Amino acid sequence: MAAESTFHHIYDKATHTWQEIPKKQYREYDRWRTAQRKRMQYRRECFCPRGKWWLCDGVCLDCEFHSTSMVSLDEPLPDGEGTLGDYIPDNSPLIDEAFAKNAELSHLFQRLQELMPEARRIGELREQGFCDESIARIIGIKRTTFRSRLEKTKKELIREFPDWF
Repeated sequence: MAAESTFHHIYDKATHTWQEIPKKQYREYDRWRTAQRKRMQYRRECFCPRGKWWLCDGVCLDCEFHSTSMVSLDEPLPDGEGTLGDYIPDNSPLIDEAFAKNAELSHLFQRLQELMPEARRIGELREQGFCDESIARIIGIKRTTFRSRLEKTKKELIREFPDWF
């Protein structure tokens, strides 16, 4: 009975030679490169045929069977008229708009605090799940007074900040 070899061979594409490595090390390497190949095949970036798997070293970007489906936004267009990134609309708000909205929102909260000083406490109680009647009792006013103050404050804020309502 022939003795089982304790070494395996892997192909080194850089030097075009076969390298002998211990069986345990080969198993770890083969497990890693197989997982890498399957991951790339799932992403449709590896089209390595089964008969050429012995060539696989897990370095997919340099492989002859690698096919990228990704396109760089900085890559020049075929007609030479700029890049793809030049033609993709950027719908994100400008920094000036974001600062302006933040300032306006801060002003809205400040105005709410002026119109109804207990607004923060009411908001906290609402987040905790309290109903209007319980909130009115906690802040020490009648429910009808509480509701009328809310409506009055809301009307005033809608008048002053129509874009937020």
